[in-house]
Amino acid sequence: MSDTHGKRKALGRGLGALLDQSGSDEPQKEISGEYMTGYITQIRVEQIEPNPFQPRLHFSDIELRELAASIREHGIIQPLTIRKVGHEKYQIISGERRYKASILAGLSEVPAYVRLANDEQMLEMALVENIQREDLNPLEIAISFQRLLEECKIRQEDLSPRVGKDRSTISNYIRLLKLPGEVQVAVRDNLITMGHARALLGLDDEKSQLILLKKILERKLSVRQVEDLVRASGTVAPPPPPPALPARFNDAKSVLRGKFESNVEVKVNRKGAGSIIIAFNSDEDFDRIISKLDS
Repeated sequence: MSDTHGKRKALGRGLGALLDQSGSDEPQKEISGEYMTGYITQIRVEQIEPNPFQPRLHFSDIELRELAASIREHGIIQPLTIRKVGHEKYQIISGERRYKASILAGLSEVPAYVRLANDEQMLEMALVENIQREDLNPLEIAISFQRLLEECKIRQEDLSPRVGKDRSTISNYIRLLKLPGEVQVAVRDNLITMGHARALLGLDDEKSQLILLKKILERKLSVRQVEDLVRASGTVAPPPPPPALPARFNDAKSVLRGKFESNVEVKVNRKGAGSIIIAFNSDEDFDRIISKLDS
């Protein structure tokens, strides 16, 4: 890849696509000089420090020990990705779980790609990489989406193609962060599923949500049972407001109003589908608008 546009497009597919520089024996460097990817090299573990932007909050001790046992037998199959932060000092961009397991396995060196990146780019790469992981819990994914929006200054309409998730999925994850802390902890610790949490969002007050959470845990209620209880409670929260119209849609709406000299509305649902509505006042006005379609 030789331009920033190409790099950003690859980023949305994860670090694997960004780092695919196979076929070259020499380190590859972007024209801007801001990024560099070399072939895999061995780095001493004491030279590496964890990623301060790591969106994953918890690592299972059992899983780490299992991975450490695999590493002792087979080595590290997928190299870490790190950035250089000083003389013989590196920071993890992705692969912290492998790094921790390698220490448990007693390795003195680990294979790694070395890259250059500033803090914001590093945060974005780490967040996008981690969102793709299957073992990240829903709360960690929600926090990752929120951080991409707030800390990386990515607009919500641009986030969907960046992470390969549709807008409704992103909205559902972010809504988890509006739940009481006790519910969020239950999601984090896998005591309830995301389906349970989404059902709890249907209640309009925190007290009702916590009471129902207790019932879920005590009675091991299914998601369907929770949804039925929410509907029967009479305290159902109003549906969330429709997503804000992306700026480019608002711009297009203004252009269409000028072209047709009539009121134009653009509506978009949470899945990205929508409609364009052009108002007319009479048969003559309708014919006038139709005639402009050919102009």
